[in-house]
Amino acid sequence: MTKIKVSHNKNYTIMSNYHLRDKKLSLKAKGLMSYMLSLPDNWDYSVSGLSIVCNCGRDAIRTGLNELEKQGYLKRVQQKENGKFDKTIYILHEEKQK
Repeated sequence: MTKIKVSHNKNYTIMSNYHLRDKKLSLKAKGLMSYMLSLPDNWDYSVSGLSIVCNCGRDAIRTGLNELEKQGYLKRVQQKENGKFDKTIYILHEEKQK
């Protein structure tokens, strides 16, 4: 049996395994969520920003976000200011929400 040994130094992320073991999520959605969980709490989430740091197109980010939202791991709240759409707040859940 092959074993993997990981040498943990610094600058690593501790996260739940729920999304990683969810068979309903694609590898793209699992990777995107894992990457999002590794970002600082004050990081300014946007499709464009995620596209840049993940080195993939905005459509790929959108489909990954939509999948996470559909499966209950992500909630997006659209804020309004002066009657106009403003920032979108991303709320990640480590466990699937119903």
